[in-house]
Amino acid sequence: MLEISLTDFVDFVISSGTPRVTKVRDLKYRPAYDPRFDFWKPLREAIEDFHKTGRPLQWLQQRATGQTDRKKQARYPAAFEGYERFLGHRSMAWFKPPAAPWSQSGVSVKVNPELGLKINGVPHVLKLYFKADKLSKNKVDVITHLMEVSLSQIAPKQAAMGIVDVPRGKLITPTVQVSGVAALLAGEAAALATMWAQV
Repeated sequence: MLEISLTDFVDFVISSGTPRVTKVRDLKYRPAYDPRFDFWKPLREAIEDFHKTGRPLQWLQQRATGQTDRKKQARYPAAFEGYERFLGHRSMAWFKPPAAPWSQSGVSVKVNPELGLKINGVPHVLKLYFKADKLSKNKVDVITHLMEVSLSQIAPKQAAMGIVDVPRGKLITPTVQVSGVAALLAGEAAALATMWAQV
């Protein structure tokens, strides 16, 4: 079984033409994950701890602004400001987010959202998005569909699946189901498995 992250699978799905082959080759021969090179890991974990423990917002701000790495110093404070806008005046209570793989055609996609939050009493299962590039509708549709089909049976009843666009401070949840996404992703998984075997 080929195991791949949600981010990598989404990037493959929205690519087209010969760059897809390059993407698959890069994934196949990429070195094993090393947390030292996970740029957003400290802030991502700080956001999780902030909600789990009920720490004050100032604690999270200190984690964002107290980085010693120059690149993090340049980008973490702005990410914190975006996350602060997302928090706004909403009431939030933590619950452990569900995680489960989505599997098709020998491809297993890790669907592991970072946050489980009751926002104003409504449970939300959320992925954190940190990239400067604005989230496209195609990406949102793919991510939320994979979360829905993988997690809805193990998430709290009537939980909303969504994404926090951290730089822009936005909560994104789908309002309508997009037809054809399931068929598209089944085909994409088969294509990925075929390319993986041949590169």
